Amino acid sequence: MSEHLQRLATWMDSAEDEHLEFKEAKNRYDFEELVKYCCALSNERGGRIVLGVTDRRPRKVVGSNAFLDLARTKQGLIERLRLRIEALEIAHPNGRVVAFEVPPRPVGVPIQYGGAYWMRGGESLVPMTTDQIKRILDEAQPDFSAVACPGVTLDDLDPRAIQVFRTRWASNSRREDLNDLSVEQLLLDADLLSPRGEVTYAALILLGARQALSRHLAQAEVIFEYRADEASTAYQQRKEYREGFLLYHDDLWSAVNARNEVYSYRDGMFRREIPAFSEDAVREAVLNAICHRDYRLYGSTFVRQSRLQIDVVSPGGFPPDVNADSILFRQSPRNRRLAEAMARCGLVERSGQGADRMFAAMLREGKLPPDFSASDDASVSVRLSGAVQDEAFIAFLEKLGEETRRSFHVADLLVLDAVKRGHPVPEPLRSRLSDLVANGAIERVERTRLVLARRFYVMKGHPGEYTRRRGLDRETRKELLFQHIQASGEAGAPFDELAQVLPGASRNELKVLLRELKEAGRIHARGSTRAARWFPGAEGG
Repeated sequence: MSEHLQRLATWMDSAEDEHLEFKEAKNRYDFEELVKYCCALSNERGGRIVLGVTDRRPRKVVGSNAFLDLARTKQGLIERLRLRIEALEIAHPNGRVVAFEVPPRPVGVPIQYGGAYWMRGGESLVPMTTDQIKRILDEAQPDFSAVACPGVTLDDLDPRAIQVFRTRWASNSRREDLNDLSVEQLLLDADLLSPRGEVTYAALILLGARQALSRHLAQAEVIFEYRADEASTAYQQRKEYREGFLLYHDDLWSAVNARNEVYSYRDGMFRREIPAFSEDAVREAVLNAICHRDYRLYGSTFVRQSRLQIDVVSPGGFPPDVNADSILFRQSPRNRRLAEAMARCGLVERSGQGADRMFAAMLREGKLPPDFSASDDASVSVRLSGAVQDEAFIAFLEKLGEETRRSFHVADLLVLDAVKRGHPVPEPLRSRLSDLVANGAIERVERTRLVLARRFYVMKGHPGEYTRRRGLDRETRKELLFQHIQASGEAGAPFDELAQVLPGASRNELKVLLRELKEAGRIHARGSTRAARWFPGAEGG
């Protein structure tokens, strides 16, 4: 199979989303509609539109006669969108396929056509809303935390916070000379003052006195609320922190920890205890909210705690190029100057400018990973669940760590959690699979099927679950398909019926098994596409 046909097969097996669009376009396709789709795809960070393929699964190639003069079409797209869009013509056995590869828009520049900035809206195209356009334009804005705050002087900074910063920076960098610097020189060296000696917003957020924050940046406050029941509207405790972050970050953790329940379970002869909320996870969630929120918006940051749940909600949505799925793999601090100052005093070692320590802390304790699904363009919301999901998983990780004399990287923990829950392993983490298989943490049933090692299910007391998850071996599954086809006799067995024989197998897996049976001369097909039926015996036999 050629490279182009392989790429087409991959696209056809993928879910249609804001980056991928299929159109049959058997005879023609409206050029103006193509321009709008290319505009929308570029605004959605790039993608492709494929003509000559059905959009509903199972997709099939129907061929397209649209845009036979591709050079002219590409030139027309460049003239209208000022983007270099590549066009690829693929010769498929079932007909001609045309794919338009659309690059992402430039940072901070939305693409418009016909008086509108187009985007995907479900199955159709819709103009962008005002807040979405503003979000794109804001990408090119300078670092807010590095900007000088008008009217603020060194007298507006709290001496206690400055001393905490000095002590932490000296200890973290092992620089005793920092203790001898003047306040002005200390803050200049930390880039918390502008070159002209003006106090930046980063300095105000970290070190500001209560009155100064109330006057100049009241939205920098963090509000803590505790509710015994997460469904309750009334809170049992509320604390408002409106002062430099270095003055209250320990007190905020103390407020959380004061009602931190302890989960107790038996591990062999010993009783183990795990707090509902790990200090690393909570501090990480708060640090990321402080570093990455949009301080130009007037909302406060909230830390809402209930018995087994904490939600940290901060205004402004994710920074550019970051979303709920990529937060572990992409780093884009919205307030870089503030993040750099936190790194100097050792706080960022906990946050890592990402969420790795938060994820690791949750997964090592057998809890659900942090949940960012409630985030949107207006705010970032992370939920920490305090409930231990799986005691056996904790023991499994500890035993493996002792035997292999290694500590698991957060990527390893995410892979193990995905395999345990039967979820696909994200592409950026697949490179960790071979090492986990070699260390006995994961078993590869087939090329694409993975299960946790049998010992995990034995420790859990469910060895039968291991057998069920591992499933039938390849030859047994082929034999089941053959037996069903043989029993179907002269009526033949349609593909959808065969899918019922192996309900856990994907369409591609079924196709491979049928092809192997056919190549062995045990079955053959009559008809094509969805109308095809499978019969016992070799073709023509």
